[in-house]
Amino acid sequence: MTSTEENGSARRSTHWFGARGRSGMLYRSWMRNQGFSDEVFDGRPVIGIAVSGSELAPCNAHLTRIAESVKRGVWQAGGFPLEFPVMALGETVLRPTAMLYRNLLAMEAEELMRANPLDGVVLLSGCDKTTPGLLMAAASTDLPALMITGGPMLNGKFRGEDIGSGTHVWKFEEEVRAGRMTEADCAFAESCMSRSNGHCMTMGTASTMACMAEALGMQPPYAATWPAVDARRYAAAQRSGRRIVEMVEQDVRPSSIMTREAFENAIRVNAAIGGSTNAVIHLLAIAGRLGVELSLDDFDTLARDVPTLLDLMPSGRFLMEDFCYAGGLPAVVAELGDLLHTDAPTVTGEPIGAAARTAECHDREVIRSIDDPFQPAGTGTAVLRGNLAPSGAVVKQSAASPHLLVHRGRARVFESPEEYYAVAEDPDLDVDADTVLVLRNCGPAGYPGMPEVSNVALPSKLLAQGVSDMVRICDGRMSGTAYGTVVLHTAPEAAVGGPLALVRDGDEISLDVPARSLTLHVDDAELERRRAEWTPPRPHSDRGWVRLYCERVLQADRGADLDFLVGSSGHEVPRESH
Repeated sequence: MTSTEENGSARRSTHWFGARGRSGMLYRSWMRNQGFSDEVFDGRPVIGIAVSGSELAPCNAHLTRIAESVKRGVWQAGGFPLEFPVMALGETVLRPTAMLYRNLLAMEAEELMRANPLDGVVLLSGCDKTTPGLLMAAASTDLPALMITGGPMLNGKFRGEDIGSGTHVWKFEEEVRAGRMTEADCAFAESCMSRSNGHCMTMGTASTMACMAEALGMQPPYAATWPAVDARRYAAAQRSGRRIVEMVEQDVRPSSIMTREAFENAIRVNAAIGGSTNAVIHLLAIAGRLGVELSLDDFDTLARDVPTLLDLMPSGRFLMEDFCYAGGLPAVVAELGDLLHTDAPTVTGEPIGAAARTAECHDREVIRSIDDPFQPAGTGTAVLRGNLAPSGAVVKQSAASPHLLVHRGRARVFESPEEYYAVAEDPDLDVDADTVLVLRNCGPAGYPGMPEVSNVALPSKLLAQGVSDMVRICDGRMSGTAYGTVVLHTAPEAAVGGPLALVRDGDEISLDVPARSLTLHVDDAELERRRAEWTPPRPHSDRGWVRLYCERVLQADRGADLDFLVGSSGHEVPRESH
């Protein structure tokens, strides 16, 4: 193995394939049963391709095809590509929520990267939780890594109208419940919504996190927006296969790319694109793995002077395919200009501003200029605090109704989504347009997993009256494809004794988004009396992952990671087993 000693002795993979004697023979001989020839063990970089593809995760089902393109690029650059599966987390199918398993994916992928003979990794993701989960794993191991997301579906089409995944699910449901759409028409519209491989084509969490991967510098420019079926996505995957080999040679690691400046860029880009509130939790978790100082308040402070530039659903009219053709994320980066750290490094080897210098906007209806934005600065995600959310809560202003951003109403409390939906159709339900719906026990430990249930459909009696929105407060999340005046991520959550657990029917609650406040109008003495009477809910499970998750999960304001996974663990080679 002379060539290994001369060319690759410093690489992790040589501890396996370049080893002398029995141990090296064992590693190489078993790999040979796949038909690999001698030269792949000559010390060349071994590149893992983490594939979260599965037919149980529709957004990710095509990733095995993208992996083939990555392999071509790795071979071209003289590397040795090895594909390996990681958990596929499809929020569209998985119960109770894919968020319950994001940390498990991160843990699994981290351990697979560390335990195997890999010098670098290409991360293939798609649906909401796979993108942050794999970035968390890459942050923890800090091996050279880059990401290619699976891309959005083509625009939905229904009777001459563009329809968006998720967003129109909520809209059509309300239309049917209000008697303005038939069940048959809704069923036909359903078949028109998801026309190709790919994740949500609205600016939901999947599209948001793809843009965040690009804004962080971990995904090549334009790769967040090319449709899943666009040939350019496969060409980008092939180029990424070549690039990851160069990154191994240059020792370019996630910790050198995902810096504090990169996270500041991501937060401001998220504001500009009208991105999902779920990005808050995911970016906090990724930063926590790297040891980057990032707080919930940063999302408010950094976004206040950033206008919303994209006219995309759920806040606007267009979809990701339109965003792609209008110029993609580099056109947004170019428009933001000095609001970003344009010299922040990326996986391409060039700063994020490099692609922006040549980027053009081809449709000013989709990507608005900073001088003529879709929504003015200060209308992005707002962080609220007060005696109802001492550790913070968030609201997506661009998806909320302006007349409800300052509101006071009496609470109607529900212990779970199931309890609410059991009475939502009741014509005698004691609610009116000013009522504040309080939904609790939906946080990280409470549900468990912090599901996307906060934007509960409005009571039927109010829909019949023409009410289209009302204030809802929850310790859970909502889909990035959803809309409405919904206060989310209220922390601490009810299940661990947060103030949300103490709210009772009839209590007055004030929401003041401009003042960033969320107030329960009950005096401290009464709250202390209620707290003394409060008992924690029974554990969801006494075994397995759910028990571990509930015992060790952090609150939403800290990214809902597991407490013992915060901080980088590195990629030390495991001890010899032979």
